[in-house]
Amino acid sequence: MASLTMSKQDISAYTAADVAELAARLERDDYTNPFAALDDWHLLRAIAFQRPELAEAYCHLLDIEAYDES
Repeated sequence: MASLTMSKQDISAYTAADVAELAARLERDDYTNPFAALDDWHLLRAIAFQRPELAEAYCHLLDIEAYDES
């Protein structure tokens, strides 16, 4: 999986291996610029919302906390 983006591949087509590779890139944090890291973060976030079963093991990378707005 070479730098997949939402515009290039529909979220429904992602496999567990694709998400694992995405998460590994985020874990390594070895990007040439901060925008590439942000793109991967947004992609993982989109996967977490649309295909939560694929991103469940990587939620720690998203730092999303549940909160009550009421």
